[in-house]
Amino acid sequence: MKKAILIGAVVLVLALVAAVVLLGTNLGKLVKAGIETFAPKFTQTTVTVESVDLSPSSGSGSVKGLVVGNPAPYTEPFAIRLGEASLAVDPASIMTDKIVVKSVRVVNPEVTIEGGLTDNNLKKLLANLNSFTAAEKSKPAEETGAKKKLQVDEFVLSGTKVNVKLSIPGVGTAIPPLTLPDIRLTNLGSGSDGITPGELSQRVITEVVNNVIPAVTAQVGNLTMGATDAAKGALDKASGTLKDASKGLNNLFKK
Repeated sequence: MKKAILIGAVVLVLALVAAVVLLGTNLGKLVKAGIETFAPKFTQTTVTVESVDLSPSSGSGSVKGLVVGNPAPYTEPFAIRLGEASLAVDPASIMTDKIVVKSVRVVNPEVTIEGGLTDNNLKKLLANLNSFTAAEKSKPAEETGAKKKLQVDEFVLSGTKVNVKLSIPGVGTAIPPLTLPDIRLTNLGSGSDGITPGELSQRVITEVVNNVIPAVTAQVGNLTMGATDAAKGALDKASGTLKDASKGLNNLFKK
């Protein structure tokens, strides 16, 4: 009997070791598959990822080549493209219902704004995310794929390049690319309920839009010191629309 128990214990230990090794080998692939499966539901666009590496023991990892396609009817190759993002996750939280992400750092991402200042692909993308998260709140987690909640202590985008593909009265389409100041978000989902991946995407894209539109508006203003009334009207309308679009979002994630 003792020998049988000993053999059983050895088999159990070996099985646990094998499970840990398998998890370490496949965790990145599982996360990659999860992103490519559920992110398109958030954005209503294509979302692809080159690779995800995540160590369950240290919690460190990286996401390479994440590309968010443009929403219809926009035709530029992408809305957002991340070369590489590094992240640090609390290893103890990986197998729980709330994953604690200590930091996400994205260096030199690219954003394309296409259309006009008041109606463009980024605002369409944000509208898609708003629509998804509103529907998400009214459905069971099993239907949305949002069973896992998140807490993100710090999310930083630095050196964000904006490709400007707009047609502005008095300026045309000859608007050079620009670089945004660093964007830093903290304490996302720090409350007991956390946030869903859709809500996290919504919060980050909202912040990107809130930085891109004023930066492009200022860029256009610099190019049109003697702008026509039509151009000035477009800039004023863009600023007003941005304020209306982001009204009420400031307190949404203060949990």
